[in-house]
Amino acid sequence: MQPENIPLTRIDGTADNINHYQGKLWLVVNTASKCGFTNQYQELEQLWQQFGPQGLVVLGFPCDQFLKQELDSNQAISDFCESRFGVSFPLFSPIAVNGPDTHPLFDWLKKKAPGVMGSRAVKWNFTKFLVAADGRVKRYAPRTAPLRLTQAITQWLEPGD
Repeated sequence: MQPENIPLTRIDGTADNINHYQGKLWLVVNTASKCGFTNQYQELEQLWQQFGPQGLVVLGFPCDQFLKQELDSNQAISDFCESRFGVSFPLFSPIAVNGPDTHPLFDWLKKKAPGVMGSRAVKWNFTKFLVAADGRVKRYAPRTAPLRLTQAITQWLEPGD
C-alpha cells in the first residue's frame, strides 16, 4: 500500500498531498538543476508524456544536499525546468532526502527500497523510486537513464500485476 496523508508543497507554493496520487504508479525522483544528470529531466518528461495517460505520475523533488547543485529559488528551478526541458510533470519545493530533516515521503521510500548493501541513504541526485499502487517499491541508481525504466513501468501498469 502506498503511504497516505503526507503533505507536499508544489514548486509554486501551493499545498498538495500524496493522497492526490493514490492508485497511480509513481516515479519519484530527487532532482537538481546543476548536476551532471540534469539532462535526465528530458527522459523523465518523455515517460510522463508517454505513460501519464495510462496512470504513471512523475514526481520531481528538487534537493540541494549534494554539492549544492540546486538553484536558489522555487521560481528559478521552475523556470529552468520549463524553459530548458519542457517539464510539465509535478515539481515540488526543495526537500531533504537524508538527515534529520528528511521529507516523510523519502523516509518511507528508503525503508521500502534500501540501497546497495541495505543502505538507506540516498547517495546522489536523480535517484529514482518506482512505486506501485500496491506498495511495491524499486530503487534505481542516479546513473540509470529514465527510459531504461520503460519495461518496468509497462509491467507495473498492466492490470493485475
